[in-house]
Amino acid sequence: MSEEKKDFIREIIAADIENGIHPAPITRFPPEPNGYLHIGHAKAIGVNFGIAKEYGNQGARCHLRFDDTNPLKEDTEYVDSIKEDIAWLGYDWGEHLYFASDYFEYFYDCAVALIEKGLAYVDTQSSDEIRAQRGNVSVVGTPSPHRERSVEENLELFKKMREGGFEDGGAVLRANIDMESFNMNLRDPVLYRVVHASHHHTGDKWCIYPMYDFAHPLEDAKEHITHSLCSLEFENHRPLYDWVVQNCPVPSQPRQIEFARLNIGYTVMSKRKFIQLVDEKHVDGWDDPRMSTLSGMRRRGYPPEAIRSFVETVGLTKQNSLSDFALLEFEVRNFLNEAALRKMAVLDPVKVIVTNYPEGESEIVSVPNHPQDESRGVRELTFTREFWIERDDFMIDAPKKFFRLKPGGAVRLKGAYIIQHTDHVLDEQGEVSEIHCEFIPNTIGQSPPEGIKCRTAIHWVSCEEGVDAEVRLYDRLFTEEIPDNAEGGYLECLNSESLSIVTNAKVEPSLAAMAAGERCQFDRLGYFCADSKDHDSSKPVFNRIVTLRDSWGAKN
Repeated sequence: MSEEKKDFIREIIAADIENGIHPAPITRFPPEPNGYLHIGHAKAIGVNFGIAKEYGNQGARCHLRFDDTNPLKEDTEYVDSIKEDIAWLGYDWGEHLYFASDYFEYFYDCAVALIEKGLAYVDTQSSDEIRAQRGNVSVVGTPSPHRERSVEENLELFKKMREGGFEDGGAVLRANIDMESFNMNLRDPVLYRVVHASHHHTGDKWCIYPMYDFAHPLEDAKEHITHSLCSLEFENHRPLYDWVVQNCPVPSQPRQIEFARLNIGYTVMSKRKFIQLVDEKHVDGWDDPRMSTLSGMRRRGYPPEAIRSFVETVGLTKQNSLSDFALLEFEVRNFLNEAALRKMAVLDPVKVIVTNYPEGESEIVSVPNHPQDESRGVRELTFTREFWIERDDFMIDAPKKFFRLKPGGAVRLKGAYIIQHTDHVLDEQGEVSEIHCEFIPNTIGQSPPEGIKCRTAIHWVSCEEGVDAEVRLYDRLFTEEIPDNAEGGYLECLNSESLSIVTNAKVEPSLAAMAAGERCQFDRLGYFCADSKDHDSSKPVFNRIVTLRDSWGAKN
């Protein structure tokens, strides 16, 4: 382990190892397969797999375990997506892949053991009656009339539950703990319920299913987890976690430790909200690049390295807080600035004709792939008499500090000549439809001749070899930093400008040849990714990952 200052969880683990409590940590990431993972899960993944990796040479490991105890909401689609997301982030569970449903018989035996100790009973009241008897934070609970059933009767009723003798909701198994506890989780919580539904992993073998608070500590104990790391909302559940471990026949004694979950501005972190966004078609599926799901971020082009760095920067604390979305974008830019090759694309094209360049002729120019890294080489582009530039790189009534192309002015083309404006043509709407220029010979890589002022370079795409492309400009999905605080709810602050589609972009040929998912920088425009679903060499489609700088802060 590094001698650098550790967070509080790593300090606990280091002390446990030093004191001989454990030779190495065994952690787990236990997602419920009832939705796709989101950026908040990246923190839990990074913590659990990261700690195991740090102690890897001492025998540490991290289990991937699916907490699949609710057949009504789970699906193999989610299992597969979760595996894909974790692997994409760069983590490997090796041979340690588990399903809670593989332990159903073990859970049942533990429940029987509790009944035999007089610590669990079958309650056949309705869910409304049970809820009313539990009281609230100000009123103690009222014991169930079934709380004093004999062990023999409870065993018989629990067996009947397993054999399908009750309809859904007809009976539950409850822990016999303390109906007057200040902790609501200890007021005889439900351990098992009847659900007649087919399970994605076990089929129709079972019709009773354990509750999460009962199954989870047993799973940890079964797998000899040493440190069960979870978010702060489970802090009040820890006494029940410990009660289950202490009173059931378990092979080990795991320890639950809570940390603050990851919250980021301009996003939501709720599977229920994600499902609503998808089902009501506010977005185009779970992997919509505007979504803060890991699959959405992957499709948008976020590098997994940047997400890992972001999670490490946020760190581990016991205090809930809101992380700045700009910090995540900073990490993305920081990585892509070093990794991404530069390409040229024109999103709002206007044609330039170089009137003194011979018609039908062309020449090859070399453009650096990465201006700050000569080892990345150069690429060859064809300079022709006609090419495209960005419409806003030319201004008729230009202000004094406008250093791009303007009447009478000159500008350098990246990797090519300096050109000087001579004329322009307006269409019927008064928009510039064509710009006429002259090129200045011998200015490729050379300073402008005396009397010519040229203070910047602009990108361009040859009309002869440019490829038509679709470019999707993504922005934040919500206009409010905390969407749940918006008047009328989070759907009321959906950003109507979160997606703008450019259908007539012109891109250099190498961009069409990019593989789906490959990233690059469009010179002067931002970082982009070839869309993993729709990109094709015959119809290139690119997603904007992030702008070159924080444009959101500038406009808000």
